[in-house]
Amino acid sequence: MKKIVIICVLLLNIVTLQAQDLSTFFNQADVFFKKHVVEGKVDYLNINKNQSELDNLLMQAKEISVVKGDANNYQAFWINAYNLSVIKGIINNYPTSSPLDVSGFFDATTYSLAGKEITLNDIEHKLLRGQFNDARFHFVLVCGALGCPPLISQAYLPNSLNNQLDKQTKIALNGSFLKVNEKKKRIEASQIMEWYKEDFTMNGKSEIDFINTYRTDKIPNNFKLKYFPYDWKVNKQ
Repeated sequence: MKKIVIICVLLLNIVTLQAQDLSTFFNQADVFFKKHVVEGKVDYLNINKNQSELDNLLMQAKEISVVKGDANNYQAFWINAYNLSVIKGIINNYPTSSPLDVSGFFDATTYSLAGKEITLNDIEHKLLRGQFNDARFHFVLVCGALGCPPLISQAYLPNSLNNQLDKQTKIALNGSFLKVNEKKKRIEASQIMEWYKEDFTMNGKSEIDFINTYRTDKIPNNFKLKYFPYDWKVNKQ
C-alpha cells in the first residue's frame, strides 16, 4: 500500500511539473509574439541581434510533453511551436528574401520539439492536419511569407484556442485571402485553398460553403472560384 501511495505521488508530481512547463511556455511565447510581431510582420532584424529569447523558448519546447487526447493543449502547443520554428528557420538563414530560398526549409530542416526531431511539414501534415479534421489550421500556421495569413501578436492558448481559430479564419476570409469580382461573378482565393482543397471540401461541402461559414458578405454559389499566386516574400517588418 505504501509503495502504491509513493508511486501515485510521484506521478502526480510529474503531471504537475509538465503542466507548469506548458503554462510557462505559453506565457513566454505570448510575451515573445507581443514584442516582435506587429500587424502580422515579424521583427527579424532585432530577433537576429539577440537570439537568446527565441532559443530559450525552443529549449523549453524541446522538453514539453503533450498528448493528442488533451486536444487544446496539444494543438495550441504545436501551432506555437510551428510558428516559432519558422521564425528560427528564417533567423538561421538571415537575411533571406523568402523561406523558399532556403533548401529544405519545410521538409528537411528538423527542430527538437516535445521529444521529437521534426520538420515543419511533419508538424503541419502529421501532427495537426493528420490528426484533426480542421481546415482552420491553415489560417494560424504561418510559413514566414506574406502570402500566409498574418501571424498574430500573441500566443495561441488552450483556453481560447477555438475562438482564436475562428477569429483568424474570419479575418482571412473577410480580408486579403479573397478577391471578389461581383461583375464577373468570380472570386479568387489564396492558393492555400487550391493546394489543400480536400480540407475545405470535407463532409460534402464546397469551398464556397466553407468560405460562407466565416464570411460576413456571403458569396453566391454560382460564382466561379479561381486562385491567385502565393506571395513567398518573407513577412518581415
